[in-house]
Order: sequence, then structure tokens, then C-alpha cells
Amino acid sequence: MASDEYCQEILAGKSSWPELVGVKGEIAEATIEKENPLVDARIVVVGRAVVTAEFRCDRVWVWVDDNGNVARTPIIG
Repeated sequence: MASDEYCQEILAGKSSWPELVGVKGEIAEATIEKENPLVDARIVVVGRAVVTAEFRCDRVWVWVDDNGNVARTPIIG
């Protein structure tokens, strides 16, 4: 788990990407990591993947549909 100080640094940067809804998942993943290099973006498919509910300030789930397009606003967590 990341320290509170480290999380504050991460959250001082961009923390959500509503403009990426509808974009290809791989492009969204690269964009997120470019705009906030302290996070790890991970692509998951809606309805097919099980993810942990644990909050992590250094992770962004990129939820994509069956076509590989971002289906939900990616946010840190």
C-alpha cells in the first residue's frame, strides 16, 4: 500500500479522465499513464473481469466494452 505522502503527490495530478470514454482502451491506458506517470492504468472488460475493491491511489481501472472501447470514466482508485 502506498504511503499517505505518496498518495497526496499522486492525487495532486490528474485523477479522472471523462474525455476518454469511447476511446480504444490501449490509447486510454497510454494517455492516463502519460498525463499522470505515477499511476498504473489497467484495462479490464466490463462483465468479464473481477477486480479488487481495495482503493489504491496509484491504480486506474480502464473499463472497456466488448469492442475494446472505454465504457466508464477512468478514475484513480
